[in-house]
Amino acid sequence: MSPKTSKANQSQGLLLFKLNQTQLFALGTLKIRELVPFTPLTKIPHSHSAILGAATIRGMTIPVIDMAAAIGYKPVSESERKDCYIIITDCQRMVIGFLVRAIDKIIECNWRNIEAPSGNLGRDAFLTGVTRFDDKLVQLLDVELLLSKIFPDDPINNRAILTDVQREKLTPLRILLVDDSKVARKQLSDALDSINIAYQVTADGRDALQMMQQAAAERKPIDLLVSDIEMPGLDGYELAFEVKNNPEIEHAYIILHTSLSSEISVSQAKQVGANEALTKFDAKELIEAMLRGAQALQPA
Repeated sequence: MSPKTSKANQSQGLLLFKLNQTQLFALGTLKIRELVPFTPLTKIPHSHSAILGAATIRGMTIPVIDMAAAIGYKPVSESERKDCYIIITDCQRMVIGFLVRAIDKIIECNWRNIEAPSGNLGRDAFLTGVTRFDDKLVQLLDVELLLSKIFPDDPINNRAILTDVQREKLTPLRILLVDDSKVARKQLSDALDSINIAYQVTADGRDALQMMQQAAAERKPIDLLVSDIEMPGLDGYELAFEVKNNPEIEHAYIILHTSLSSEISVSQAKQVGANEALTKFDAKELIEAMLRGAQALQPA
């Protein structure tokens, strides 16, 4: 019997752009709605210093962030703005514009060719991965970390309330959390810590697959897998497919957990065998999905 081929497309578009004269940065095109030339902005009172103002685009008022300033580079001067572009993104339930100095191009990139950033970069390195294109280094930006600095999360969103009966359903389960974003890992961990539920966590899809295989070999298989979609090395779609294509670990209930606000991501999640796809981040929705997983895992 020939091996199954994943229905997930490992190749994904990356938009390359510049925040200074030399370095190339990237965002996945699934996060991007459109690109627009700089447009006049209306000041937003008492807003973060990196928020330049709001633009009205297609009838929608959208905050616009100087991305260079937000990650610690030289801010875009007023005289430069006329030559800049705004990247309109749909991420983490927010439509946000990012002002960048130049748009380079859109390329196709295989997630397996994206490497995790060096661990020496520090806590506030706004990167989730690095790759190369035409012998140039391309740095993938961690939009979740950037947005968390500008729009601090309301702690109440990281908390869920469980009844004793619900807690008893989750407590016996072996749970694995996977996300390359430091912010997302903390949000997931805080959500489970707040209800005193044990879990394992990793930043890498390949590591997650190995951990699941090892756990199965030790007769302690993972029951609930909560994974990001966009990750270097092995993305969430491919991880879900690999899990469902392995009889030793296929019983796991898979929740893909993504900053992408897209019907496409939900549709692909189902194709590769994931049970659910959620948009980050709402602790209550996550816990409800995990409870559905607990119910589905109960013996018939």
